[in-house]
Amino acid sequence: MNKTIVGLGEALWDCLPNGSKLGGAPANFAYHTSQFGFEAYAVSALGNDALGDQTVKEFDEKQLRYIMPRVAYPTGTVQVTLDQQGVPTYDIKQGVAWDNIPFTPEVETLAKRTDCVCFGSLAQRSEVSRTTINRFIDAMPNDSLKIFDINLRQNFYTKEIIQDSLRKCDILKINDEELVTIGRLFNYPGLDMENKCWLILGKYNLKMLVLTCGTNGSYVFAPAEKSFQPTPHVDVVDTVGAGDSFTGSFAAAILSGMPLADAHRLAVEVSAYVCTQQGAMPRLPQKLIDRVK
Repeated sequence: MNKTIVGLGEALWDCLPNGSKLGGAPANFAYHTSQFGFEAYAVSALGNDALGDQTVKEFDEKQLRYIMPRVAYPTGTVQVTLDQQGVPTYDIKQGVAWDNIPFTPEVETLAKRTDCVCFGSLAQRSEVSRTTINRFIDAMPNDSLKIFDINLRQNFYTKEIIQDSLRKCDILKINDEELVTIGRLFNYPGLDMENKCWLILGKYNLKMLVLTCGTNGSYVFAPAEKSFQPTPHVDVVDTVGAGDSFTGSFAAAILSGMPLADAHRLAVEVSAYVCTQQGAMPRLPQKLIDRVK
């Protein structure tokens, strides 16, 4: 694939009960798009520390391209606890490297040839990284695809940041809990889930809105189309990174020209597979990879 895809934002280590795993939504997204043959990059920042060294080592092993300058802050970590269903809660450390992503000439050069970027709200909690994310998006080609995977965590978001991001994106990826939060923030009383999605799609002139509802399935809304897919029943190991694998495989499928409903179906199957594996970046089975041509 000759298209360039970027995951832009946090690079961090998920400290799970059974050990630490490299994660961060943008890196997870980039890794999964790279498995489908795209030129994918994770863009973030790392500390001058052992975890920063380990991050680079793991990306090299996974053959994932990255631009991650070293900065004078520690590499990001997240304390993850899992409930009995394997669903995570997060304690995200502040004042870390990915809060301070610099907009370097190398990052700017990449932005100017990026066909698709995925960014979220979390890395915009600090002014430095928020400025870099916005400058990156503004430098991208006019016909590029911008995915806002909203990724609300703890209290690290504001109404203004969400609205600004919605105005800049083409596709919104959101889950059912986040949709409830957005409904409260934006004062959409009395609307059911689907009507909230149609309202956001129209208000921000989006090409698509992707809504995931855990075990209750997922939806893709587009101006003239709606797709629903049930969630497959699988033996869940953990759900860390499952949403990122959904977004990455969906983006890869859409960019390769796959019809919306087929892209949605693939994303659901990839996400279900990732739930059966430990950590956010397992290698996908070849039969899933071969679906994207």
